Order: sequence, then C-alpha cells, then structure tokens
Amino acid sequence: MDYSLKPLLKAAYLLCLFPLFVAGCSRTEPAADQARASDYAVAENWLNLPGNPDKGADVFYIYPVCWLRSDGEPPICPIDHPEMRATARIVLQLQASLFDTVANIYAPYYRQLDGATILNEPDFAVRSRTLDREPAIDIAAAFDYYIKHYNRRKPFILAGHSEGAMLVKKLLFGYLKDNPDVYERMIAAYVIGYSITDREIAENPHVRFAQRADDVGVVISYNTEAPGMTAPNLTAENGALVINPISWTTTETTAAADQNLGAYLYIDGSYTTLPHLADATLNKQRGTLLCSTVNPADYISAYGFFPEGNYHSFDFAFYYYNLRANAATRTIKWDIIHN
Repeated sequence: MDYSLKPLLKAAYLLCLFPLFVAGCSRTEPAADQARASDYAVAENWLNLPGNPDKGADVFYIYPVCWLRSDGEPPICPIDHPEMRATARIVLQLQASLFDTVANIYAPYYRQLDGATILNEPDFAVRSRTLDREPAIDIAAAFDYYIKHYNRRKPFILAGHSEGAMLVKKLLFGYLKDNPDVYERMIAAYVIGYSITDREIAENPHVRFAQRADDVGVVISYNTEAPGMTAPNLTAENGALVINPISWTTTETTAAADQNLGAYLYIDGSYTTLPHLADATLNKQRGTLLCSTVNPADYISAYGFFPEGNYHSFDFAFYYYNLRANAATRTIKWDIIHN
C-alpha cells in the first residue's frame, strides 16, 4: 500500500509540510484593513455549514495548515486562496467527519498563517502571538457569528488540529473566558496536534484538562510520536498535558492496538479504515503520546521540520474511531447532566 503523499492531496496528510528553507520567511505587517475580520455572514466564507442541523449538538472545527507558501507570497493567505480551500475540504473529510454522527459540523475558512513562519519561531509564546492578527481575528469573528446565528443555545464541541488547535486555545483563553455562559455549553475541546500545558491551565482556571472518558467542559490534547524520540517535539511544549485517546486515562499504562477502534487514512486513492493499527502510551516526561505499532518510515509527517517518528499528520487518523466514540460519550454525559 502506498502511504506517500499524493500530488492531488498535497497537504492532506503532510498537514505541516513546509519548505526546507525558511530563513527568509519574515513577516510584513499587514495594512490595517487586512486585520479586520472576514465577513461570516457570507456563506462562501464557511468550509462547512450543515444544510439540516438536526442533531442536538454542534462541533466548531478549525482545520490545520492547508497551504504551502510559494516564493513571493506573503505569510498569510487570503481567505479565498484556492489551494487552501481545496486542501481544507479534504482535511475536513479526514478529521472533522468523525463528529458527524453526533454533531452538526460548522467550519469556517480563515486567513491562515504559513506553517513555516509559525515553526521557525522556537519560543512557544512568541509563536502563539504570530497568530494574533488575521487568523485569530477571523476565528473569533467566525465563532461569534456561529454562536449568535447558528448555535441556538445547543451544546457544542470545539476541535482543531495543529494551527487549528492553536486557534482553539485562543477561543478557550479569550472568547470563552469572557463569555462564561457560552463556555457552560461546551461539551469538550479537542486540542489535537498542539500542546496545552499545566502552566496555561493554572493561568486560566476556568479551563480543565480531561481526566477520563466522560468528563465534560474539558480539554483533550496529545501529540503523537514513536518511542525513543529524543529531538524536541515542535508541537509539545514543556509541561504539556496529555490523555490517552484509547483508554482515556492520564497514566502511562499502554492501551494496546487491539483496543483501538480504527484508524482512518487515505491510502492508494481511497479513504480506508484500518482497525487495530495504533497502540497508545503516554510519555509524561516529554508530554507526548507514543505509538509503537506502526513503521515510522510509512508515516512521514513533514520534511525538514518533523523528523521520522513524529506522527503529527496522523494525530487524528490513528485514533479516528476512538475519538468518534468519545465525542458521543461526552455528548451523552453532557445531556445527562443538563437535562
């Protein structure tokens, strides 16, 4: 089977496949009008709006890096960038579709920051601030529009991967902190492929990290890699919190691959389910999730930034059906508590 990147999919698996040469990726400050939010009253600015939102819960999903900056392009792409939009539609199927059995999926397009520009900054706090203009402004505006015009006081899930996970964190620490009545309706936040730390939790006491499979109003996070990795994990900050997406525990006990309900991958031109592909073990010292049951050479996340054995692009894919079951479990628990 061919697990390599398909030209048509370009960034669907290598969600953070960035140019090797990034020294010249300096940011030019945008004009003031560029920092204004995109208009989310315009349906074309949404990657997904459900035609018949008949489920009792929603998910607000933020996609990861979905474009590769070409020479001469600015580090932030316009909201109608054709490559970003095409890849985002593929990634929606690979990731957000796991929620479609329990929730209506709302997913905005947004002006996205080039991944090389983010990861070229080694300081996590500075890296986060690189998103504070167009990406964070757009996502805050999209979420506010969703809450005011689409949500209708339903419980909701937040979900994002990589850059999308960074932007979910900004909603948690910003909009939801300022609007506790909205936060009360949050079933869970899946901050996948980027860390949330014990320091951030301490600084934002309204946010709690998940401890089991059915607690609600909590954050779920992990970054997947192979055992034995020694290089710094570019998406797992010191003090990163992590939960096992198979056993839903925070101990270092291994959850075997035969407990994995199934991975969801794009292989040989089709979307494919592979049961029992990936095991899961927490490494609390590194703040990462270890998978020992796949061949690292078959699952390359990105050239230049992510070394072999870093499974960043497969954080959702390896545990797709466990994440689906967990979203249902937490949604049911939220309904029991509040109804």
